[in-house]
Amino acid sequence: MKKNNLLFCLFAFAFLLFLISCKKDSFITSEFARLTITADTLKYDTVFTTTGSISKSFKIINENNQKLRLNKVKLMGGSTSAYKINIDGAATTEANDIVIEANDSIYVFVSVGINPNATNLPFIVSDSILINYNGNSRYVQLQAFGQNANFLRNRILTGNTTWTNNLPYVILGSIRIDTTASLTIQPGCRIYSHANAPFIVDGSLIINGTQTNRVVFTGDRLDEEYKDLPASWPGIYFRGNSKDNVLTYAVIKNAYQAIVTEKPSINANPKIVLHQSIVDNAYDAGIYCVNSSLQADNSLISNCGSNIILSYGGNYNFTNCTVVAYSSNDLAHKNPVLTVNNFIEQSGVFFTADINTTFRNNIFWIHDGIVKDEAVVNRQGANTFTVLFDKNIYKATNDPTNATLNGNIKNANPLFDSIDVNRKIFDFRITKNGTAPGINAGTFTGFLKDLDNNNRNVGLPDLGCYEKQ
Repeated sequence: MKKNNLLFCLFAFAFLLFLISCKKDSFITSEFARLTITADTLKYDTVFTTTGSISKSFKIINENNQKLRLNKVKLMGGSTSAYKINIDGAATTEANDIVIEANDSIYVFVSVGINPNATNLPFIVSDSILINYNGNSRYVQLQAFGQNANFLRNRILTGNTTWTNNLPYVILGSIRIDTTASLTIQPGCRIYSHANAPFIVDGSLIINGTQTNRVVFTGDRLDEEYKDLPASWPGIYFRGNSKDNVLTYAVIKNAYQAIVTEKPSINANPKIVLHQSIVDNAYDAGIYCVNSSLQADNSLISNCGSNIILSYGGNYNFTNCTVVAYSSNDLAHKNPVLTVNNFIEQSGVFFTADINTTFRNNIFWIHDGIVKDEAVVNRQGANTFTVLFDKNIYKATNDPTNATLNGNIKNANPLFDSIDVNRKIFDFRITKNGTAPGINAGTFTGFLKDLDNNNRNVGLPDLGCYEKQ
């Protein structure tokens, strides 16, 4: 009897081994098969100084007690990609029907070769690897620096920092100027921000551009399809404690919200001085101020979803600015180019604040669209409310209410020099036509140079940011 029991146990054990062996030799086909990929992104953060190649790797782990077949592992950029892959020892751009044994894994090695001086490359060279199995598609993203540049990822600037025009600056993640810090940007600098990279100012930002060497902020996608796309990066945000920001000959373009400032200045100076600068092609707002202070002169704010929004009061002065919008395939003009109010609304309750704003020698214009009034002023409550329009051109069915009007020109085409929306040509000068209504139509101010740095000292100043020579 004991002998029979022993034989039975041996048989059962052998049968169990056979079943386990069969299971390991079979394939799991369920879409819920357990697969671990040890990286979702490979980032090559080295700043390249010479042509070279850097390799990284990740593992694909089969966590099942059965074999797993990978239908496909593919470098999506193919043979033209800057990346090369090696799958479990075989160099290729695509491999099919890869078998991973039960509870086993394979390695995928990825190398990238970059010449940082190849100016036709984007700053960020991207690709991806597709891993397809049992009806699932998963990707490992690849990201490497292309052109040689100063790459800053999730950086906080402290102390007093100066950026010089040695290499472009590429912002990844975000950058923040700390509360007690200042950043000075020298002429000719180019700052390229990634899609998720806001430029946050808690301290002070000083931009020292010149007419021939402007400082440019834009997105980091420079390929033809994306280089003029609005909302390609978040924008510049001046927060509560920020102070003494002076932007001279800056170009801020293609942002979601180009310039945003909140809360009053903590000293007697305007929170932001915008001098001879360009804000262009912002998807949501070119300048968005919430109970803050800003002084702008001889600047162009063009082709934004809402060019200027001044909300919940504050102190503002706009002198000799051109504020204009033309609808395009990328951005339809649906909002006034200028909106001013002294309130915010939260859950049906209005909160109001004092406002003191002067618009002098400006042009507020729109070529087409559904907006009837391009300069809109709204008021709530009994707070101090001073809004002056002095010698401006604006397009409107109705004059701005709740404002003092002096010597303005209503619905007179400014006669800009050259506009071709389809070819993205926007020249907002008024220099070619001696009958343009803005010529010699302004009043004297303390600003003696226009956006081109030309003199304004012949007769009365023209309206807008450009002076006819």
